[in-house]
Amino acid sequence: MIERYSREELRYIWSDYNKYTLWLQIEIAAAEAMEKLKIIPKGVSKKVKSKAKINTKRILEIEKKVKHDVIAFLTSISEKVGNESRYLHKGMTSSDVLDTSFNLQLKQSGKILLKDLDDLLLTIKKQATKHKFSVCIGRSHGIHAEPITFGLKMLSYYQEFLRNKKRLSNAIDEISTCAISGAVGTFANVDPRVEKYVANKLNLKVEPVSTQIIPRDRHAQFFSTLGIIASSIERLSTEIRHLQRTEVLEVEEFFSKKQKGSSAMPHKKNPILSENLTGLARIIRSCVYPALENVALWHERDISHSAVERNIGPDSTSTLDFALVRLNDVIKNLNVYPKNMKKNLSLT
Repeated sequence: MIERYSREELRYIWSDYNKYTLWLQIEIAAAEAMEKLKIIPKGVSKKVKSKAKINTKRILEIEKKVKHDVIAFLTSISEKVGNESRYLHKGMTSSDVLDTSFNLQLKQSGKILLKDLDDLLLTIKKQATKHKFSVCIGRSHGIHAEPITFGLKMLSYYQEFLRNKKRLSNAIDEISTCAISGAVGTFANVDPRVEKYVANKLNLKVEPVSTQIIPRDRHAQFFSTLGIIASSIERLSTEIRHLQRTEVLEVEEFFSKKQKGSSAMPHKKNPILSENLTGLARIIRSCVYPALENVALWHERDISHSAVERNIGPDSTSTLDFALVRLNDVIKNLNVYPKNMKKNLSLT
């Protein structure tokens, strides 16, 4: 995730501060459940809520020594909370916190992506309606075929992104699970009712059967869906690039007054945004294969998936968010030339 191709909302979701905030929410929710079940003394969760502070710098300092992120986090919290902190994380394993928070981050990201899709759908629909009767030539193999309208062309993209919205909604639902099942997922040291309480508190579903981790087929579906959406972005971007060629010029990206197209050729107006979107789609799709490879972990868990997800989680969601917003801007400000469409139509 680089700043050039990410927006502030997504950068915050994948920030250390937000991650540790989610960890704290999970630990407090688990403590509340354990208090209700009389597993730990009453008042622990209240004390943690009032005293705990997220200090990212301190957590990272501790992690350098202990070489364990969750222990570093708990140690930092205990420094502020005091004796009651020893009841936090009782019977839990690190993956209970890590996996549940990762799913929450994906869910948070997914909600923003759904909004991006809604905005894009509205923009495409407006262009489809506006150009319902803008006749142009249809092409197959890049060669003139039969007449269609530009509105119909846009309508096909509208339907495709409508399907993408449905796919993403299903993928978000698929990863919205919580696991507080302890080491190797047997609930040997943590009551299953704790998991149910935490799931309800965080608006997640209980993972029906976890190992020590939440099964990664769920995540594979999520990242595969992002890859499909990226391919739809590339399909529309490629269409704009073809239609903007000088000898075609049926549409053109908006070119602002002071914008420059080339350091050598002042006449140039290049489809740089559509080309950029084509490149960003490749980045997003590149995250799909490692997500599929993460499904096959050893026995009840290993951590070969961890480094992968630390990269593809923020990278794919942030890049897709940026790409959807950029594509929406391209379509909203697209210059459409019906006269050139008629001229090209007349060629054959």
